[in-house]
Amino acid sequence: MALLPPGQRAVDGFPRFGTHLHHPPPPVPEHPVIEVCGAVVEPVTIALTELAQLPRREQKADFHCVAGWSATGLRWEGTPFRDFYRLVIEPALAPGTTITHLSFEGLDKFRSVVQLEDALADDVFLADRLDGEPLDSDHGAPLRLVSPKQYGFVNTKHLCRIEVHTAAPPDPDKWSPLASHARARVWAEERHRYLPGRVVRPVYHALIGPIRRLSARGSTNR
Repeated sequence: MALLPPGQRAVDGFPRFGTHLHHPPPPVPEHPVIEVCGAVVEPVTIALTELAQLPRREQKADFHCVAGWSATGLRWEGTPFRDFYRLVIEPALAPGTTITHLSFEGLDKFRSVVQLEDALADDVFLADRLDGEPLDSDHGAPLRLVSPKQYGFVNTKHLCRIEVHTAAPPDPDKWSPLASHARARVWAEERHRYLPGRVVRPVYHALIGPIRRLSARGSTNR
């Protein structure tokens, strides 16, 4: 059995789980696009049909939820984010612009903020397929961010917008009791902004059952 990061427990399958709770996934547009905005000369819109023409790769990677469960051996397919950044985002920047952070927003309005160096890791993907099939709505259709070395809340589902920043953007959950760690690296157990990972483990583990049951109510695979 593969070694898991500290505080993680393997689960069977890949459950629907997250802040959406019982709400159903957002509808997928007939012609999905990704908008690139923020510190660019002009916003760029790229259709998913165009994205499919960029370099592609298949990768096996685990998914680690900050609550403490891990889905192992998942097989993702899509565009390495490093290539997307080089081919789509960099040409849209004014000369001399230094990017430090990226915001990833989904059709459900969920947003994660990622430091540029983390986003450009060689295992970070814009994934549109999982285990040989197109992504379903429970797991982020039509496209999601996959960053295996960061907790699941970074891995924005239903991706539709990427905003580039020259400084850290405002933090909407700075004072939340669950204030998420800014980097969320699983092997460093960066779960919480202010508390050590092992301290919050029992609380997070206790939330797995209730959140999993609520999330299943909105599943499209029931």
